[in-house]
Amino acid sequence: MKYVLLPHMTSFTIQDVSRRSGLSEPTLRYYEDVGLVGPIERDEKSGHRRYRPEDLDILEALSCLRAVGVGIEDMRTYLANRARGRAAAAEQRDLLLRHAERVEAEIAAQHARLGYLRVKAAMWDARDRGDAAAEAAAVQRLVDAVGRLEVLR
Repeated sequence: MKYVLLPHMTSFTIQDVSRRSGLSEPTLRYYEDVGLVGPIERDEKSGHRRYRPEDLDILEALSCLRAVGVGIEDMRTYLANRARGRAAAAEQRDLLLRHAERVEAEIAAQHARLGYLRVKAAMWDARDRGDAAAEAAAVQRLVDAVGRLEVLR
């Protein structure tokens, strides 16, 4: 997500940032509290947060990391590496690949769950139709599907 900055827009309210980033206002406050972003400037009169375009850039990265399940500490590492630039490129790559492997494992687990559900439904479908041969075949496939689920436990 790229933010469209109009010439008159030099800062944004927390509501603006929440709408643009998809991060809730409590999440934005939390990210400031734990030091992932900020400190965020405050309006002198109202005391309300006023985010700068640079803050939006950081929040865009955090929003993406959050969307793929990266935790706070790894977000912190990511931002520190990002600030270091090319010198931290290998560390950044390794951090992202570690999360990619986690996502791949989650996908494999979901495939195993999906396979079980489909085979179980096929068994009940065969039973409903009174097709003993198809039911027996589904039960055989179900044994394999259960084995794949047991690995997940």
